[in-house]
Amino acid sequence: MNKTMMASAVSAVLALTAHHALAAAPADWSAVPTVETGVFYPGVSPVEWITKGTEHGGARVLRKGETCAACHSEELADIGQKIVSGKKLEPSPIAGKAAFIATTVQAAHDGENLYLRFTWKQPAASGSPAMDEQNPVKIAYMLEAGDKVELASQSGCWASCHGDARTMPGADDSKTKYVKDGSLANGIYYDLNQWRSGENKAFDGYVADHREMEGGQALVGAEGKLDGDTWSVVFTRKLAGGEGDVSLAPGNTYNFGFAIHDDSATGRFHHVSLGYKLGIDTEGDITASKL
Repeated sequence: MNKTMMASAVSAVLALTAHHALAAAPADWSAVPTVETGVFYPGVSPVEWITKGTEHGGARVLRKGETCAACHSEELADIGQKIVSGKKLEPSPIAGKAAFIATTVQAAHDGENLYLRFTWKQPAASGSPAMDEQNPVKIAYMLEAGDKVELASQSGCWASCHGDARTMPGADDSKTKYVKDGSLANGIYYDLNQWRSGENKAFDGYVADHREMEGGQALVGAEGKLDGDTWSVVFTRKLAGGEGDVSLAPGNTYNFGFAIHDDSATGRFHHVSLGYKLGIDTEGDITASKL
């Protein structure tokens, strides 16, 4: 077999393997428990703001170990509306932008792969110029293990959101998300997976002292589709992983949060969840049981 034939054979095997891995996701998601939650528009509310007691009244209870979800889980739509209107925390309001997107999350695993399914109804477009012309929708989730990232167990992804990161007012447009004392070697990072609609491509990266969108080894792939006005995106990732991947094991819980870039948004102009616990064969806000 010549080199060209060998390369074609290897490519075919890899493609078939990826296809089988994705096809192993639940054929009937109606049998998998659903968690009704959502993402809201956060405006300019970086981690520095939520920890500053003079501006955010929850900073005091946050310092005592309380979670953002414990205080705010029932008022996400109201918070999003106040911010998206420009009344608070948004110096550049976008007329017509959605304040809140109700989202259903489902999780399952088969002993080798974790399957995460997100579904939501597409909000009306704002009519503002597209920030990302190539991708009308992007969705990402982050995982953290061991509570090594400060505040990850309380605030979800907020520990990676800083006032000096790109698209924040007056910030350096080349500075990405990061976490305090971020270090892959020391386990201080978020595992990051993202799917982009226009490119129809999944990305496997991490957030440590900076953000990398590629390099991970756990993500098998992601599939998304728009059925009428409803999006559904399924991520398939191996329980085990490599550098920058959080390895998942039955009986453990992991810090979990997700975000939707709706209306061709980029940077901070996304919608975000609060912080939750993902359990693998154990109780969490979202539980992935074995199929």
